[in-house]
Amino acid sequence: MEQTDWTREELKAYLLLYAANANYIETEEEKETILAMVNPETFKRIHRELAKDNDYQSIQKIQYNLQRFHYSLDGVDQLLKDIERVFNAKGEYSEVDETIRLALKRLLHACVEVN
Repeated sequence: MEQTDWTREELKAYLLLYAANANYIETEEEKETILAMVNPETFKRIHRELAKDNDYQSIQKIQYNLQRFHYSLDGVDQLLKDIERVFNAKGEYSEVDETIRLALKRLLHACVEVN
């Protein structure tokens, strides 16, 4: 499993950026929404890291940190609400966004159930 020494904010930034980039298009509105939720320096650093990772590495990092921080179901649900805010930022919520959201919901909930 890909291990990191991230903070909770870095995990949140990574997860939000991962969601925003899952369709290979990161809009300016999505970027602004994420920047409203995380520190700009964290955003830049994590954005560079995400750009180097493949999907397998990304999922491994997300799973590792959710378990490391002992996220509760409520905590995961809050992250999912933040992901929805990112998707809604561009003014439309596409079928692709919904598919990505559901896949992330399954992944995040599975990490909580493992704890």
